[in-house]
Amino acid sequence: MEEKLIKAIKTEDQYKIILQQIRSLWNCPEGGPEADLLEVLSILADDYESKQYLIGPPDPIEAIKYKMEENDLTAADLIPYFGSRSRVSEVLNRKRPLTFTMAKKLFKGLNISPETLLSF
Repeated sequence: MEEKLIKAIKTEDQYKIILQQIRSLWNCPEGGPEADLLEVLSILADDYESKQYLIGPPDPIEAIKYKMEENDLTAADLIPYFGSRSRVSEVLNRKRPLTFTMAKKLFKGLNISPETLLSF
C-alpha cells in the first residue's frame, strides 16, 4: 500500500478535503491503520479550526442567564451578587454595567470565569 504524505491544512479547500476523508473513515475498525489515519486527520482539522474559526468569550449577561437557567435560579437569587433586586434587573436588562465587584462575586458564587464576566 502506498503511503501518502500528510501535510498541515493551509486552505479552506484542503480543510474540506480532510473533512471528506474523516467522514469516509468515521466507522473504521479501532486499532488499525485507518483508525490511526482518522486520528491524525482529526488533529489536523482541529488545529485548522482553532486558528480559522476563533470563538470569542460568551457575552457576560448571557453567561449569567445561562447559569441562572442551569441552576434553576431566579432574579431574587442573584441579589447577593448585585446588591439589590433593582440592580439585578438593571444589569440583566443591560441598563447598568456589570462592575468588577459584581463579577468577582459571580465568579466565586456561580463559578463563571473572570474572562467571560470581564469581556464587556
